[in-house]
Amino acid sequence: MALAILPFVICAAPGASAAGRPNIAVILVDDMGFSDIGCYGSEIPTPNLDKLAAGGLRFTQFYNTARCCPTRASLLTGLYPHQAGVGHMVTDRKQPGYQGNLNDRCVTIAEVLHGAGYRTAMTGKWHVTKYTEATNDAEKANWPRQRGFDHYFGVIKGTANYFRPDSLTRENEHIQPPADGFYTTDAFVDNALKFVDDGDKSKPFFLYLAFNAPHFPLMAPADEIAKFRGKYKVGWDKLREQRRARQVELGIVDKAWPLSPRAPEVKAWDALSPQEQDRFDHLMAIYAAVVAHMDAAVGRLVEGLRQRGTLDNTLILFLSDNGGNAEAGPDGRYVGEQPGNADSNIYCGQSWATLENTPFRRYKHYNHEGGISTPLIAHWPARIPGSGQLRTQPGHLIDIMATCVDVAGAAYPKEFKGKAIQPMEGRSLVPAFDSKPIQRDALFWEHEGNAAVRVGDWKLVRLGRNGPWELYDLKADRTEQRDLSAAQPARVKELAAKWDAWAARAQVKPYPTGDPVDTGTPKKGKKKGTPVR
Repeated sequence: MALAILPFVICAAPGASAAGRPNIAVILVDDMGFSDIGCYGSEIPTPNLDKLAAGGLRFTQFYNTARCCPTRASLLTGLYPHQAGVGHMVTDRKQPGYQGNLNDRCVTIAEVLHGAGYRTAMTGKWHVTKYTEATNDAEKANWPRQRGFDHYFGVIKGTANYFRPDSLTRENEHIQPPADGFYTTDAFVDNALKFVDDGDKSKPFFLYLAFNAPHFPLMAPADEIAKFRGKYKVGWDKLREQRRARQVELGIVDKAWPLSPRAPEVKAWDALSPQEQDRFDHLMAIYAAVVAHMDAAVGRLVEGLRQRGTLDNTLILFLSDNGGNAEAGPDGRYVGEQPGNADSNIYCGQSWATLENTPFRRYKHYNHEGGISTPLIAHWPARIPGSGQLRTQPGHLIDIMATCVDVAGAAYPKEFKGKAIQPMEGRSLVPAFDSKPIQRDALFWEHEGNAAVRVGDWKLVRLGRNGPWELYDLKADRTEQRDLSAAQPARVKELAAKWDAWAARAQVKPYPTGDPVDTGTPKKGKKKGTPVR
């Protein structure tokens, strides 16, 4: 189906460099915790991402939406996820904010930049529409090619087998991966570079590379897993302390913020039997191999851009879609004769997710800092000084659209394909590139009833729709250890009213009827839906 793109007006961009409008590459990883790469404190070797950070900027207070589908909807559209129609997952729950598809009152970055003269391409995980064996254009209305991308190679579905993905798609057609030698992480980069080589080279490109790594089921080549075997027998307790110490040394976290306590459901490492420790070591070795392989793939992409002479004027943004994933509970999941191969089913689980989100509380699904905090690396040699500096300005996924519009010299539309388009919610990150503040009133979150609002350094957060509000001063206590709600009821009331007004405006309400499909992380021995507290 031909893709109709309405024209936009090109205007001068404050963020554009003297070399002309930049290429833009947004790299999103899946279910990776705040501390899982070296330049944010990890022991996992990630030399390529560390090099990008050393040549660019690291944001220490950047946020996602705590879950895969909402994050992708928010990143792509510059709106809060409910405004784009994806407030939960990709099931239609019969309310405007929860229809499970990108709606027609939003535009994607690709649609905006395509109209501004950019080539647009995507590789990787889409997951903002219900997956079906689509056979006609109507069923593909929310696929990448129908939402502004010239080219697409990836998986439409949310969960993918790394070696044998069952929703692999090229352009608009399902395809089968080769029987041997296929691995999603590598294939996504191979096709990204191919797309960079396609089309009119006089036009800059926008590339959205959305890895499924390190989402479950965790899989990696056996020889790469073997390199990490035994390295995690030191255990999560000592490793959390070591990661936090590196984060303090790097300036990522303030030494005044205490390490969040180990969750009650997670056992002390020294209390485990040698057999249990070996099993857990194997789980984390697989996870580390997946992350390290992803880092090598990013290195291959960067080197490919360098060889093509496009790296200097390419803005690269690297981030994660939510915090580390505690699904499968404290024990994780360890199924398969050869854990980590194409026939296995591996989840790290809550115990290792507690390490992944160091030093914060909670996990994917939740709006405490462990669920919503992500690394953000910004690299752009033609515009950003290559000194490895940190930026502490709070930012959010809604800012990615605004940043792309800014540096591309594009005009965000009021109308698209005959439909009125909601205004962008985000702010450009370009001022932060120059150590200037990002002017905004507040940032907001909601997922499965878990909710939060941040104004300045004050954050109000709750568990579930009926949970009590907790109040934290993030400047003094970003690990959310000292709840000040009882001491400051007036501030709680003020921030709660602000959140309520946003929830009404942003289609968070009305809530869909019934419980969400997923309501959190099940405890061991409990039925699915019982959240870990």
